[in-house]
Amino acid sequence: ILIYAFQQFQYSRMIVFGTIAVSFAMEFALSYLFFSGIKLRRDADHFDNFRRATREALKKQLKLVKSDEILQAKIDAHVPPLNKDLVIRSAGKDVFSFIEDQIDLEHMFTLLVSTSTAFNIENQPVEYYNAIVNLKKVNNILRINKFFEVVNSKLPHNGTFIGCVQTNVLAKKKILDKYPPVINYFLYIPYFLWKRVIPKLPLTKEVYFFITRGRNRALSQAETFGRLYSCGFEVVDYNFIGESIYFTARKLHEPAFDYHATYGPLIRLKRIGKNGKTIYVYKMRTMHPYSEYLQEYVYAQSQLQEGGKFKNDFRVHTAGKIMRKFWIDELPMLFNLLKGDLKIVGVRPLSQHYFDLYYEELREKRIKIKPGLVPPFYTDMPKTLEEIQESELRYLDAYDKRPFLTDMRYFWKAMYNIVFRKARSK
Repeated sequence: ILIYAFQQFQYSRMIVFGTIAVSFAMEFALSYLFFSGIKLRRDADHFDNFRRATREALKKQLKLVKSDEILQAKIDAHVPPLNKDLVIRSAGKDVFSFIEDQIDLEHMFTLLVSTSTAFNIENQPVEYYNAIVNLKKVNNILRINKFFEVVNSKLPHNGTFIGCVQTNVLAKKKILDKYPPVINYFLYIPYFLWKRVIPKLPLTKEVYFFITRGRNRALSQAETFGRLYSCGFEVVDYNFIGESIYFTARKLHEPAFDYHATYGPLIRLKRIGKNGKTIYVYKMRTMHPYSEYLQEYVYAQSQLQEGGKFKNDFRVHTAGKIMRKFWIDELPMLFNLLKGDLKIVGVRPLSQHYFDLYYEELREKRIKIKPGLVPPFYTDMPKTLEEIQESELRYLDAYDKRPFLTDMRYFWKAMYNIVFRKARSK
């Protein structure tokens, strides 16, 4: 139609029909990927609903078997010990030594698998094994959280889960060490874009997971540990062996079942607002996914540095450090300001874990007013958690007497410190 409309008769038949054929093929491929992605999501949702509906019934049936002490004793007598030779052939002596250090091979019933599917775990009895060891890398599991949730459902309280993951840092090192300088970075850049950028963008992640089925995906140490914590585990030990990290996790409680976890550059964080209500603060992502579940872990490992931030926080990625330095990550919080969740000057909106570190009197005063975009921190420049609490208490007492004048004074003093004294959030 366009050829006749614009009188463009100089094109050959090959060009005309070739263009039509290529256009048709591209449209067909994109349509196939689009509708396949929709079907994949529907199947995943159906699996979630089916698994939740059958979990409790399955537990009740299997616990009837567990409650029969005679039958249990007969079953226990036939549980084979962990196959040392099989572990060494599959993963090496160092891995077996790590497992041997983590669990009592003589007295603990251990399930040894090398699987990327939750079916092989779902098929096991509830709370029968004391430990589950999976030699397959987490990178090859399509639905990682669902896999961890199933493992959680099969272990008793304080049960042990041992697994492994190849982190993006180790994968990068492998590529850079394998190839000559300069060439290695030309090879790493496509890897970085395909493995770490495309899966996090809303418009491309469906295509990525449809093509790869989640196999050999790039994962950070923070994301892996964060997923474990969100699924009710506590990481008690880990070790670098070969090209992977082998971790030991202990079951503490039921999974959080976080259906709102995000992978993209924009995130919303649960914070304590006015009157103790939960508000969701929008920010640019500066940490790896699921890092919010690691606050207690990082606090126990590193404590706090000057300024009240966690010391050596491995959850923050390289771009995140730059964004924090120039407050780029906090620009979406302007939306919270427009919504009325925040005001311009006020105490920093805190997570529940950080909020619980404050003493009770300050917690009670904090929730009487809205949090703010510009905290008293930039006015007083405190260094320790105790100094931060004293700074916020002074602000709250002053605000209680003269709200407007207090906010004006704190705002301009903070701007002076930021511009001339280079005050920054580390």
